[in-house]
This record gives sequence, structure tokens and C-alpha cells, in this order.
Amino acid sequence: MKIAGICNKDTAVGLRFAGVQELYVPDEDAVNIWKELSERDDIGVVFVTEKIAEDISRELNEYRLRNTLPIVVEIPDKKGRRKDHMDYVSQLIKKAVGIEISKDER
Repeated sequence: MKIAGICNKDTAVGLRFAGVQELYVPDEDAVNIWKELSERDDIGVVFVTEKIAEDISRELNEYRLRNTLPIVVEIPDKKGRRKDHMDYVSQLIKKAVGIEISKDER
């Protein structure tokens, strides 16, 4: 399975260095890119910047309710993590294992 990314130009550079080959930088219409990727059988993980995930949140939420692959991982862009961010990967772990993952801040 392949890893893909829907992100801004700066994040795309970082993901390219990390080895992600399929990167999409939407000008306006991230929904069509998401629909194309979500219908492919060879994509296992899609990294989406939080800003773009917010723009296509309705489509992502509907997809997450019905499908397990590709796994959508929302990542911060160069401006950092958004305060209202919901960590879906931690929710998947909690659902699968039954244990909540939390960061202990000291």
C-alpha cells in the first residue's frame, strides 16, 4: 500500500524528504483530490494538513464512518497544531485496543 499526502507546498517538501511519493497540493478544490484518493485500492494512508482537513471535513467525516482504509492522518502545517484539532489516530487506537492514549504534560 502507498502513502499519499494532501497538503500545502511547504509540507509537501517535508513529506517528500520523508519518502512520500504521491503528493497533492490543491489550489482550490481539495474535495476532488480526496475523492480520487479515497476510491483507490492502492492507498493505505493519507496525510492531510489540518487546514485542508478542515476545508473537506464533511467528506472526511462521512468517509471515516463507512471505511477503514485509507487511514487519514491529520498533520499540522508549518504554523503548528490548531487548538481545535481532534486526533483521529488516537481515537482509532482507543477503539482497537480499548486504552486511551494521552500525553502527560509535566
